[in-house]
Order: sequence, then structure tokens, then C-alpha cells
Amino acid sequence: MNNFLKILHFELINVLKSKWIIFYGLSFFFITEAIFRLGGSGSKAIVSLLNLSLILIPIISIIFGTIYVYNSREFIELLLTQPIKRSQVYFGLYLGLTFPLSISYLIGIMIPFLIHGIAEPIVLTSLLLSGIFNTFIFTGIAIVIALKFDDKSIGIGVALLFWFFFSIIYDGLVMMLIWQFGDYPLEIPLILSSILNPLDLGRVMVMLKFDLAALMGYTGAIFEKFFGETIGIVISLIMMSIWVIFPFFYGLKIFKTKNF
Repeated sequence: MNNFLKILHFELINVLKSKWIIFYGLSFFFITEAIFRLGGSGSKAIVSLLNLSLILIPIISIIFGTIYVYNSREFIELLLTQPIKRSQVYFGLYLGLTFPLSISYLIGIMIPFLIHGIAEPIVLTSLLLSGIFNTFIFTGIAIVIALKFDDKSIGIGVALLFWFFFSIIYDGLVMMLIWQFGDYPLEIPLILSSILNPLDLGRVMVMLKFDLAALMGYTGAIFEKFFGETIGIVISLIMMSIWVIFPFFYGLKIFKTKNF
């Protein structure tokens, strides 16, 4: 445990000094502040931030995480020559990446809300939870990619493909499904399609807290119809947790057997 804490402390300090982390937090701060100054109320600001978060959080988490692991390869190799368990090194690396990204995101959004007032505390909490979950998910995927591909340029390319698929291509495939099979009952397939995309789950989790059904989109409306607000949010949280767990343990499995 002592070794793990030392590794975690080093990783936290190292990541927090990164210009990426500072830029990341400042981006959310200035975007949120701009939304308020342009006349966005609490609920309007949350909807705008949700759409931006679903783009910025995945790409920053997966690209920053992938590059960081590649750049830390020599340090990881040095640690593995010491009498330290591989699992401790992996935990320190994973948490050392996810904690600073999550903290930067939280601070960047919360400061403007504290200044201008929190009108929708429950919805804001859902937004922040969604962002933190996606930070852990896409950082976990980034670590898996960096461990699977030894070539840095290939790894970054694969990371971009993952982001592009979940952020853009996936929704296009869902829309094509709706267009092609619109005459058939698609409720169950669409619920499953949402579960298979953490970004859709994050969107549904936040939008279920709004009374404005039009904002939720087709899949969000189906979630509310089938499960209701409370159960729908619980299911979203459970599935988001599974999305966090799977890349984490898959990355740990690769890390334990990888020949650095």
C-alpha cells in the first residue's frame, strides 16, 4: 500500500503540472462563464455544457491518457524493475490520470455556477457525474490502447478512431437503424444501443432529470417510457459503472502479462 501511495502521489503531481490539465480546466471555466454571460440560465447552461462535455471529455481523456502512457513507458519500466506489484503500478497510473482530469473538470464547471448561482442542483450533479464517469471510461480505454499497441502513432490513431466512433459514427448507425426499420418496434434495440455507448448513457442520465421531453431525444424518451425517471437513472448509473470496470480490469490483465 505504501508503494501504491508513493506512485499515486508522483503521478498526481506529474499530471497536475501538465499544461493539458490546466488548459482543460480553463476551457470548461471560460465556456461555462461565457454561457452564463450570454444569457443562459442554470438549466440552459447545463444543456449546453452537456453537449460540449460529450465532445470534449472523451477526446481529451483518451488522447491525453494515451500520450501520457506512451511518454511514461521508461518510468513504468523502471518501476517494474523494483520489488513492486504490477497491480500497484497500474492502479497508481490509472488513478493518477483520472483524478486530475476529473478535478480539473469539476473545478472548471463549478466555479462559474458558484458565482452565478446553482438553479438546478440535482441536474447539475447528474451532469458532473456523467462527466466523471466518461473521464474514467475513456481514460481506461486510453490505457488499454497504449498497452495493446507499442507504436505511439498507431495508438494515437486508434484512440482517435474510438472517439470518432462513439461520438459521431455510433449515433449515425442508430439513426440509420431507426430509418431502415421505423415500421417495426424498436424500443428494446434502441435501449440496448444506448447501453452500448457510454456517451448516450451519460446524456440520458442527465436528460431524465429534465421535464422537457423534447430535449431527451428518441432514446431518452424510450428510457423514460420504459423505466421512468428514477429507475432509468439507476440503470444508467449501473451500466456506466460497468463501462468503467471493464476497461479498467482488461487493462490490468494486459499490464500484468505485458513484456515491457
